[in-house]
Amino acid sequence: MEYLPGLARWLHFMAGIMWIGLLYYFNFVQVAAMKAATADGTAAGISKHVAPRALLFFRWSAVVTWLAGAALLGAHFMDAFTFKQGFAGIGMGAWLGTIMLLNVWGVIWPNQKKILGIVSATDEVKARARRVAFLASRTNTMLSIPLLFFMAGGFSHGAALGL
Repeated sequence: MEYLPGLARWLHFMAGIMWIGLLYYFNFVQVAAMKAATADGTAAGISKHVAPRALLFFRWSAVVTWLAGAALLGAHFMDAFTFKQGFAGIGMGAWLGTIMLLNVWGVIWPNQKKILGIVSATDEVKARARRVAFLASRTNTMLSIPLLFFMAGGFSHGAALGL
């Protein structure tokens, strides 16, 4: 059983790198690349082959990050989410991660399915989906800054838990 916190910490860390790395890839690389690729007629390769695969890893790394973080909190899960004394920092990080996870699965992914043609949508619906997904992704990018601050804080990831 003593290996479980170490495994959860490692999974949380590695999945978090993938999740935030892909978030930054989408916001700082792919958005501009799609604009340029659309202009020269080469966007189909990105939207057909790259984006769906990247979104698959993006979605599931978000889930693994959250679940591993919850496992790390263990019996202190509610202490963190209710900001009990000594758990405010990790609690804030946990709330930010939860909001970001819900944003990924509840806003970004449903809209990306329309954009990529995974579900049928009119051009008008796709245009709206692009804007909504863009804004939701930018919101997650902004939320990732304080999330990473709390993640790197002295009382996060087990320090307050004695792990």
